[in-house]
Amino acid sequence: MLNGKTILITGGTGSFGKKFLEMIFAAYQPKKVIIYSRDEFKQSVMQTEYRDKIDMSRVRFFIGDVRDRDRLMRAFTGVDYVIHAAAMKQVPTCEYNPMEAIKTNIHGAQNVIDAALDRGVKKVVALSTDKAVNPINLYGGTKLVSDKLFIAANAYTGETGTVFSVVRYGNVAGSRGSVIPIWKNLIDRGEKKLGVTDMRMTRFWITLEQGVRLVFKALEESKGGETYISKIPSFHIGDLAKAMLPDCEIEEIGIREGEKLHEVMVTKDDSRSTYEYENHFIIYPEYSWHDVGDILPGGKPVGDGFEYNSGTNTQWLDAGQLQEALKHI
Repeated sequence: MLNGKTILITGGTGSFGKKFLEMIFAAYQPKKVIIYSRDEFKQSVMQTEYRDKIDMSRVRFFIGDVRDRDRLMRAFTGVDYVIHAAAMKQVPTCEYNPMEAIKTNIHGAQNVIDAALDRGVKKVVALSTDKAVNPINLYGGTKLVSDKLFIAANAYTGETGTVFSVVRYGNVAGSRGSVIPIWKNLIDRGEKKLGVTDMRMTRFWITLEQGVRLVFKALEESKGGETYISKIPSFHIGDLAKAMLPDCEIEEIGIREGEKLHEVMVTKDDSRSTYEYENHFIIYPEYSWHDVGDILPGGKPVGDGFEYNSGTNTQWLDAGQLQEALKHI
C-alpha cells in the first residue's frame, strides 16, 4: 500500500518519526519519505543516526514549521500520505505558554488540513493523545480541538477525496518526556529514591512499534473520520518504579497541575459510536456526511456506557511484567 508512495511526517525528528522511518523501510518500498520539522540540528543528528541503517537516498529533510501555511503548501506538493506528529506536547510548557501551544497545535493543524486539501494528498493521519479526552490541561484542550478539526475536514474534501483520520494513544513507553528516561537518569546517577506523584495513578502502556503499526493500519483502511485506539494494558505508576529499581525508596510527591489519576481513551459518550476489533477500537464520526456503510468489517459495537479507562482496564502489567517489557525499550 505504501510501496512507491511519497510520505511526509510533520515533527518527523521525534521518537515517533524515527521509529516510523525504521519500520516503513523494513515493511515497504516507499518512493520517498520526507521529514518535515523546524530544528536543523535534530535533522542533522537524524541523518547521521540512520545513514547506515536505511536507504537514505529515499529520505528528504525539509525545514519548516506547521505554523507556516505557505511552507506546508510547498512541502506537500507531490505527497501521497501525511502523518501529522508535530505538536507542543509538554503539559507544563503549554500551561505557561498557552498562545504558543494554540499556534502550533490548533493553527498548525488547520494549516496541515488546508495544505493537504489544496495539494490533493490522499490520506492524512493525525496523532492524538489520551489527554485530548475530557481534557483538564491546555495541551489536552488544544489536541481535542485538533482532533475535531481533522475529523470535520472530511466534510470539505470535495473532488480531492482526501481522507482524514486520527490515531490516539497515551504516553509512549520510553519516549522523550515520559517518566522512564527521567527515572533512568536518576538511577544511572546512583539515586535510590524515585518520586511518584500518586501511588493510585494508572497509565496505559504502549510501545513505539505498536503506535506505528496502528498508523499503518489507519493509512491502509481508513475511509474518513475514524479515531483509532489500540487495545493495550495498564499499569500502576508505583509498579513501574519498582520494575526500574526494585529496591527503591518511593517518595509520593503529589499530582502535578494538569495531571489525572487515570487516563481515558474512549468516553462513555463516545461509546455510542465505538466499535471493538481484535486489537483496537474505532470511534466513528457522528456527522451527517458519514455513511454507516463506511463502518469497517470485523468489529462489534462496544455497547452504550462503555469506557476505556486506564484504571478499569481488563489488561494489566505488574512489576515483573513491566521489568521484562522495559528490556525492549
